[in-house]
Amino acid sequence: MTDRYEYLQQQRKKKKRRRRIAFFLLLLLLVAGGIGYYAYNSYSSLSQVYSGFKRDKSKLRTEEVEMTKKPFSVLIMGIENYATGGQGGRTDSLIFATVNPKTKQVSMMSIPRDSRVTIAGRDKKDKINAAHAYGGEKMTIETVENFLNVPVDHYVKIDFNGFKQIVDAVGGVTVDVPFDFKERSDENWYKEIKFKKGSQHLNGEEALAYVRMRKEDPRGDFGRAQRQRQVLAAVISKLNSPSSVLKITDIAKAIGKYVKTDIPVSDGLALYKEFSGFDTSAIQTIALEGQDEKIGGIYYFAPSEESLKKAHDTLMQNLELLPSTEETPQTDTNTSKKQ
Repeated sequence: MTDRYEYLQQQRKKKKRRRRIAFFLLLLLLVAGGIGYYAYNSYSSLSQVYSGFKRDKSKLRTEEVEMTKKPFSVLIMGIENYATGGQGGRTDSLIFATVNPKTKQVSMMSIPRDSRVTIAGRDKKDKINAAHAYGGEKMTIETVENFLNVPVDHYVKIDFNGFKQIVDAVGGVTVDVPFDFKERSDENWYKEIKFKKGSQHLNGEEALAYVRMRKEDPRGDFGRAQRQRQVLAAVISKLNSPSSVLKITDIAKAIGKYVKTDIPVSDGLALYKEFSGFDTSAIQTIALEGQDEKIGGIYYFAPSEESLKKAHDTLMQNLELLPSTEETPQTDTNTSKKQ
C-alpha cells in the first residue's frame, strides 16, 4: 500500500515537472518566435536598401574588398529630389568616407556640391552635384573616383525625406549650434525654424533645415559640410545607443524605405556589430581647400591642387593603399580656406 502510494506520488511529481518543463518550453518558443519574427521583420525592412545597382570592383582596385576585414570606402549621397518629384535630382551633399574595421578608424571628407570637375562619360566640366542628375549613382561614383583618384568601393544614397524619417526614428539628435540663424522648413516655405547658439535637440524637419542652410553661414559650404557631418555623427551615435534597441523596427523601416546602397544587409549588420560602441568623436575630418570662381556667370568651387593631393594621399593611406614608409602630408582637419 505504501509502495503504491509512493509510486503514485512520484508519478504526479513527474507529471507536474513535465507540465512545468512544457510550460517553460512553450514560453521559450513564444519568446524565441517573437524575437525571430521581430528580427525577421527588421531584416526584411533592411533588405529593401539593397538597391540592385552593383558594379564590379573599382577600376582602381586589383581585387574586391572584404569589408569586414579590409579598409574600404563609402560614398554617401544626399539627394535633393523634392523639386523633381522624387526622380533624378542632384546631390545636395557628398561625403566620402573610409572605414578600417581592424583599427576602427573612420575618416570623412565633404566634397563641396559646387566643385567644378569633369563629369564622367560627358567629357565636360560641371558642378559635381550634376552627375547624379545626368546618370544616377553610377555616374556620381565614377565622377568622384576620377576626381579624387581614390577607389569608391560602396555607396549609400538617401533623399531628404528619408533623412528626416531616420532622424525621427532615432528620437531626434542633439547638436552644438555654432551661431544663431534661421532657415525655412522644406515642408512649409512660410515657416521659419530658428536655431540658437549652443546645444539644441532637433527633430527630422529641424535637422534637415540645420544641414541645408548656406546663406547665413560665414564659412560658406565648409560650414554647411561641417553641420552635415555633425548631424551624421549624431545619428550614428544614436544608433549605437541602448535606447535604439526599442526603436529598431521604426529605424529599420525608415532605413529600408529611404536608403539605397550596394552593401548587402548581412555585411552591413556584421559591420554594425563590429563597430558597436564606436566613439564618433574619433572620426577624422579631412578638409578640401580651395577658392570660389565665377565662370560664365555661374559660381563654382575650385579645389586647390595641393589640397586635392593631400586629401588623396590621406585617403589612400587610410585605405592602406600607400606604403607605410611613404611620407604623406597630413591634411589639416580643423581649418579650411573659403569653401
